[in-house]
Amino acid sequence: MEYFIHESSFVDENVRIGKGTKIWHFSHISSNVSIGKNCIIGQNVCIGPNVAIGSNVKIQNNVSVYEGVTLEDDVFCGPSMVFTNVNIPRSAHPKKRDEYLKTLVKKGSTIGANSTIICGVTLGKHCFVGAGSVVTRDIPDHAMVYGVPATIKGWLCECGNKIVFTENRAICNKCGKTFKKINKQTIEFTG
Repeated sequence: MEYFIHESSFVDENVRIGKGTKIWHFSHISSNVSIGKNCIIGQNVCIGPNVAIGSNVKIQNNVSVYEGVTLEDDVFCGPSMVFTNVNIPRSAHPKKRDEYLKTLVKKGSTIGANSTIICGVTLGKHCFVGAGSVVTRDIPDHAMVYGVPATIKGWLCECGNKIVFTENRAICNKCGKTFKKINKQTIEFTG
């Protein structure tokens, strides 16, 4: 096989798993899931039906990725972080699948341990959600957020280095990429 599945894990029918992906102990991958190449699915991970996961994604232990969530390439989900897919859950009045709110986690995003992502949001490219945060709204590209609710505390380069702006311009002192600040909520990669 071109991928690894630990013998204690369950993989339902009609699942696509990319080359080099590893699925560790006690995990469950539901039907109609697509997992890209070189992913690591940690211990006790549950991936709901119809979920799309890009390549080089790392999902740490004790994470559930529910239907309605999409993870693009290079996403990191820290241990025990939480996704949701229903904004007002009621046991006696369950939502239908077509009522699930979509959550998009864009390329290169990092979600810290024990964070909660409320459904219906988009996490921008290369954003960083600090451990224990609660995300209740969209996060812009490159934003570093934390807290309850999570708010922007700074900006990070794709390489993970903090970006410091001077007169609305910044150069990453680690990799040399350049950025321009558009407003308090938006920055733009310029080269």
